[in-house]
Amino acid sequence: MLQDGLNADSYQGMRRRASLAALVGVNTLPLLGVLLLDWDVAALMLLYWSENLVIGFYTLVKMFIQAPLGGLASGAFFLIHYGGFCAVHGVFIMAMLVDADFEPFPADPWPLFLVFPQLLFNVAGQVFAYASTEWLVTFIAMYISHGISFAMNFLWGPEREEVTVKSLMGAPYGRVVVLHVAIIFGGMAVMALGQPVFMLIILVLLKLGMDVGLHLRQHRKNSP
Repeated sequence: MLQDGLNADSYQGMRRRASLAALVGVNTLPLLGVLLLDWDVAALMLLYWSENLVIGFYTLVKMFIQAPLGGLASGAFFLIHYGGFCAVHGVFIMAMLVDADFEPFPADPWPLFLVFPQLLFNVAGQVFAYASTEWLVTFIAMYISHGISFAMNFLWGPEREEVTVKSLMGAPYGRVVVLHVAIIFGGMAVMALGQPVFMLIILVLLKLGMDVGLHLRQHRKNSP
């Protein structure tokens, strides 16, 4: 029994290290963008905003896995509510940093609350159209990194036994609010100083440090 316990602890530690290594690795790519590709604060802010889309996608997958039928109704609500939340956030970033005349609202809106997912799709489409090839590669790497964490901690780990559809649906909001309030104020400070490279580097490192802290906190909380 002791050997089994040691093996289980060793495996759990290996999973956490693998998902953490993927997170740290992908968060160093924006640093290369700043140092080698002249990324500005808009590129960084839009990249970090797009990570919300990745988190929302994996949250929906988790909800459907946990409760295929119940997750359908909860997933529809999550898509409308979280989608609208992310859409407004994206509109703010695009209007503030990219194009003051940015017009995200569709000429032919979808009925009722479906306008919120439609707004999100419109904003995301314009963000990706604005993005460079290197930016898109970084986004894909971010998607893969979250996929590794999803597989290691949810599919193959114990977290699946510890969460409910309700807890999954509420989980992304705390991370988004804490992380992006700090990122937005950090981005405004960088702009006020004329976007010097060292300030962009500090912004990347700030995001990395907060991401690591939130990642460890979340997976420690969801582990038995």
